[in-house]
Amino acid sequence: MRLYVTRGLIAIAWAVVFMAVADSHTTVTVGAGILVVLYPLIDVVGTLIDARGQHGSARQLLLANVAVSAVAAVALAVAATGSVANVLAVFGVWAVVSGAAQLVVALWRRALLGMQWPLLIAGAGSVILGLVFLIAATTHRPTLRMLAAYALGGGIEFVIQAWLLSRRDHRVAAMPALP
Repeated sequence: MRLYVTRGLIAIAWAVVFMAVADSHTTVTVGAGILVVLYPLIDVVGTLIDARGQHGSARQLLLANVAVSAVAAVALAVAATGSVANVLAVFGVWAVVSGAAQLVVALWRRALLGMQWPLLIAGAGSVILGLVFLIAATTHRPTLRMLAAYALGGGIEFVIQAWLLSRRDHRVAAMPALP
């Protein structure tokens, strides 16, 4: 639960800072380039922490997502030396792949934890927005600010998931013990 709150608040803060530095349609500023690389690295750390408490296929999928996010960070570092379109294309591919992994993990966890709808929405949103980023990369004037909306939405969904898990834990703790 704390991991979800932390990841959510970091994503929200990232989005706010990114909006302040991602103002160009034609070039990637140094600040935007650093933040774009940092975002998947934040995912690497959060996913590694999450994977510690998982077993079997869920753990393997999370660890695969760590590898994908690490590769995305390197690819984004290269893309950030080029154009906004390059960054959007790489970020789009990463969003599709990591979103699909998040969907699978959320479906597995739903059976164990219930109420995974915010993570299901976040995973589906990541896949859809990743495709939007890929399309936007081909337009005449792509903008990096789209990435801030992506991070903000994901951050809010992580915070909501933490709140739902907290409510569930309080309800379980309040249940009377069976004789």
